[in-house]
Amino acid sequence: MRRLPIFFVIDVSESMIGEPLEQVQDGMTSIIRDLKTDPYALETAYLSVIAFAGKAKTLLPLTDVVGFYPPQLGVGGGTSLGAALKHLMREIDLQIAPTTPERKGDWKPLIFLFTDGVPTDDYKATMKTWTEKYKSRTNLICVSFGEEASMPVLKELTDSVLLFNNAKDEDYKKFFKWVTASIKVSSVAVDGGSYGNGQQPGMAPTDDSIFTKVEITKTGDNLFDPRVAVFTAKCQSTKRLYLMKYNRVDMPANIPGMEKMPRSMYRLAGGYPVDDNMYRELTEAHKSDQKVNTADLVGYCSCPCCGNQFGFTMCECGNLFCGVVDKVNTCPWCSRQATYSLSSGGADDDFDVNRSIG
Repeated sequence: MRRLPIFFVIDVSESMIGEPLEQVQDGMTSIIRDLKTDPYALETAYLSVIAFAGKAKTLLPLTDVVGFYPPQLGVGGGTSLGAALKHLMREIDLQIAPTTPERKGDWKPLIFLFTDGVPTDDYKATMKTWTEKYKSRTNLICVSFGEEASMPVLKELTDSVLLFNNAKDEDYKKFFKWVTASIKVSSVAVDGGSYGNGQQPGMAPTDDSIFTKVEITKTGDNLFDPRVAVFTAKCQSTKRLYLMKYNRVDMPANIPGMEKMPRSMYRLAGGYPVDDNMYRELTEAHKSDQKVNTADLVGYCSCPCCGNQFGFTMCECGNLFCGVVDKVNTCPWCSRQATYSLSSGGADDDFDVNRSIG
């Protein structure tokens, strides 16, 4: 039987942690629930999930609709588009049955790539391979979460690039219903690759209330995601890793009396525990040397793992962990011990801290 292969290539970088990743996890559940009621999808669709951050990993190989259960996505450091493409091409070579003189192979794969940020790796050589050898063999739909994702880069991958720029629960539900509808459209029309009605290949009609168009502008090469500042820390009590995510807030220019204020600050979005093993598997080996001064951070969280009041304590070794005041603290990274007290909060107490690459 000829299969319709469907790949979900999902950005699970640190900038996605929190509501975006939770919504994607829930969305995958809703997609498969709806597909299990569709006779065409049940007969032809096979789904695979690839997660990528600094590295890429197949969480589930091509599986029929009946046997598909959404995997836990996890999170990692970095947004390595090149690693994701390289892994996707390898999976296409390994999992897609080619056409031979004896039999017809699988249908042209339908690929959904979800990302929210700019690439943090050197993806250009891999992009060239994709364009020359794989682009014509696949139907790739790229969906950018947030207007600052690298739209020009995505346009090099495919002509089917959509911007999802809403963050309401209802909009996420509409979005994943559109993904489900696109899979159903493809399942019905696999008899020649013609998806009809003037739509792009594999795409159901889009809802203008959740998808918007943006102007394509040139972007520079970024080694970190400039939209967020994410910090990796470890719980003193449980030794678990957690992330503290801050969203960039650009200050208006030319406000009287605020000329010396920084042009950009970062507001706390939250603290999130992560799966240690999955994080290490998906995170790039090299560390970012980008620093943020604590004076530019607005808000601090408690430890999301054990509840310690202060989640943003820095050891002499340069790593962050959760701490308590006026008691002996043991750094879970290097085992140094120290007692901390509340500082006066003056400018001399500010310090630079390494950010993750996002």
